[in-house]
Amino acid sequence: MSFTDAVRTCLTKYATFSGRARRAEYWWFSVVYVIATLVIAGTSLAIEVPLLNILLLPFVAPMLTVSVRRLHDTGKSGRRMLIALIPAAGPIIYLVGMTRDGAPGANQYGPSPKAVAHLVG
Repeated sequence: MSFTDAVRTCLTKYATFSGRARRAEYWWFSVVYVIATLVIAGTSLAIEVPLLNILLLPFVAPMLTVSVRRLHDTGKSGRRMLIALIPAAGPIIYLVGMTRDGAPGANQYGPSPKAVAHLVG
């Protein structure tokens, strides 16, 4: 999945928690999220933190949904995202989980997006 395809998919599926997302889709949108944060924070150093959060609000829902779909791809529930709230080790465990390859074939969350991409492309 290309950069533009990943961003387009995340922005169009901003409210879709069902299904699965490939690693490329998650990581490319994560790059966009980080860049948006840096640009908004860097261009307006005088902005208060609450205003910065409001400006980033359009990116929160797509980031949340692609994270849940990414966990679905590895065969885990979206609730597994809460592991990141554990101090110190939680974010590391969460990020390691996001780097894992998706479950081959279909699982309880739907068909493999990698297999679907091979059939289409």
